[in-house]
Amino acid sequence: IVMIPLTGWFVRTLGLRTFLLICATLFTAFSVMCGLADSLPMMIAGRVGQGFAGGALIPTALTIVGTRLPPKQQPLGTALFGMTVILGPVIGPLLGGWLTENVSWHYAFFINVPICAGLVALLLLGLPHETSDWGGLLRADWLGIVGMTAGLSALTVVLEDGQRERWFESTMIVVLSIVSVLGFALLALSQFTSKAPVIRLNILFQRSFGAVFVMVMAVGMILFGVMYMIPQFLAIIAGYNTEQAGYVLLLAGLPTILLMPLMPKMLETVDVRIMVFGGMLCFAAACFVNLGLTPDSIGPHFVIGQLLQGCGLALAMMALNQAAITSVPREYTSDASGLFNAARNLGGSIGLAIISTFQERRTTLHIDAIGSSVTANSTIAQDALHAYGQQLGDATQAMAVLAQTVQMQAMVMAYNDLFWIFGLIVVATLPLVFLLKPLPKGVPLAMH
Repeated sequence: IVMIPLTGWFVRTLGLRTFLLICATLFTAFSVMCGLADSLPMMIAGRVGQGFAGGALIPTALTIVGTRLPPKQQPLGTALFGMTVILGPVIGPLLGGWLTENVSWHYAFFINVPICAGLVALLLLGLPHETSDWGGLLRADWLGIVGMTAGLSALTVVLEDGQRERWFESTMIVVLSIVSVLGFALLALSQFTSKAPVIRLNILFQRSFGAVFVMVMAVGMILFGVMYMIPQFLAIIAGYNTEQAGYVLLLAGLPTILLMPLMPKMLETVDVRIMVFGGMLCFAAACFVNLGLTPDSIGPHFVIGQLLQGCGLALAMMALNQAAITSVPREYTSDASGLFNAARNLGGSIGLAIISTFQERRTTLHIDAIGSSVTANSTIAQDALHAYGQQLGDATQAMAVLAQTVQMQAMVMAYNDLFWIFGLIVVATLPLVFLLKPLPKGVPLAMH
């Protein structure tokens, strides 16, 4: 999330090919480090390195499509790239789960080595060398770079660890919150003091792009939040392993494969607002169809929701991508690209914070509500204890089983609450669709 907005500046300073070669090499090295990790600090260091190096590959990929392909081939290039972006998070858990269950978790990282080797070869063959502007390091907006790095880093940790640390009861969360506020204050100050800010935040105040930014954050919440909740539910409630949960997530990729070949033509002929509205409705429906979860729910229960989510990704993400770039002047394209991708990842962090916070609190609430009914005078409770006692032959064990049943029921109810919350978040963003501008007709699709 820190590297994505900085990518445009790195490309201008180092040149596209040099920058990507450095990032691909570092990503490979840090992947190997993760695979060889024998301690938690080593794994964390490797994952941080992967994040910095891999983050740069996200916004630069479409830059290659837009600058290296003829205009007639750019829509097809966009669609093919969009397919990889959407299918990557879907296929990744499945492949990682299969390797973990059948080989070793280490190979979930080692698999990056041959892929990155192929990437390096293609970069050397397919991209021309560009002269680096090392003087750009001296002219850089270091105030904005430091502020954005500190602000985004601290905010991400606050969001993802806040509930575990009991939010502002924790000194660490308080300190990081202060660091985040100061960092964003420095970033805002740099907008007025630097001739070339590291990223231009004023485009957020443009009506259309501001609407895109908020909706992409909502998409990030759904994409990462649901991708986290479903495997967790299947593991804890249904007893699935990582490979089995991966097959359920893979279902979201099927609509993407079917719709992606149609995307270039749809973007040229269908109003972008209609596509975004339809995609966001699919996201909301994907959440609402999962409201009937029970302790007996297993993988097939999520089929319809995953298919709807795949339709939402194909329609909304591609349309929002184009809407983001066409809503700003051409010279601000790289800034729009960085903010667009950062919004998706920031939305994911907010989604995980919502899950961790509400999951614990709603589970506790439901345990209290169910527990108030499961008393010594409750006929249902007495019947359950009698049945468990007959099965187990021990009253103490029967009480323990009843307590576990209450706990599981409360957890399932909390999952239903979370799907309801995410669905409402998406519905709340639907009016923003009317702030979008239709794509210009008769020009090649915008790239970033």
